[in-house]
Amino acid sequence: MRPTVILPGYLASATDYLDLQQQLKVLGTDTTIVPLQRKDWFPTLGGRPISPILEQLDRTVHEVLGRTQASQVNIVGHSAGGWISRIYMGAEPYCDQVWQAQPKVHTLISLGTPHTSQESWTQRNLNFVNDNYPGAFHPEVQYVCVAGKALYGQRSWRLGQWFTYSSYKVTCGEGECWGDGVTPIMSAHLSGALNLTIDQVWHSPHPTQAVPRNTDYQWYGSPEVIKGWSSYLA
Repeated sequence: MRPTVILPGYLASATDYLDLQQQLKVLGTDTTIVPLQRKDWFPTLGGRPISPILEQLDRTVHEVLGRTQASQVNIVGHSAGGWISRIYMGAEPYCDQVWQAQPKVHTLISLGTPHTSQESWTQRNLNFVNDNYPGAFHPEVQYVCVAGKALYGQRSWRLGQWFTYSSYKVTCGEGECWGDGVTPIMSAHLSGALNLTIDQVWHSPHPTQAVPRNTDYQWYGSPEVIKGWSSYLA
């Protein structure tokens, strides 16, 4: 089985993914997390280039390939990690840097990734991705896009409902739809990819204010949910 690299989501650190890493290792997958800290994201705030994250992803991929002597890796990108990985695989210059890592990647699994955005500062990067690499752009790469169906967005003054409605609307332009509490299903899927939707799956490793009390919480990295997508790493 090819080694796997986990790329954390926006403002997340590697420690948030230790349980996911351990679960994949139990399944027999050599798994490494890009060693990000929350502070590493600060230079990217406000829609600035995500070059610092790409640099750490590239270093991690090369370290894994060198250590395992594998020819390719699989990438599991959570949230923003999914679309950042699409930049990494591409051949177009991004901030004067060409990554062109597609030959090093066999499978990209995106977990709750907002592949679209209506937000002006986020569009700076996402427009670059979708203009240059629309959909499952590289035929040599297996794209698996996983969406959670946990909460329907509703216009409401309740804090959790308002957060979800606003998050969906700023992502896909529609607040009243299904998603994982942060990313709507329609934005988590890509044209031409293998698109999966898993019921009762929330966005983050830790519950947000959108999660109702007494919920049996599970996210993309929960053991039962991993079973729904980890087979595509084989």
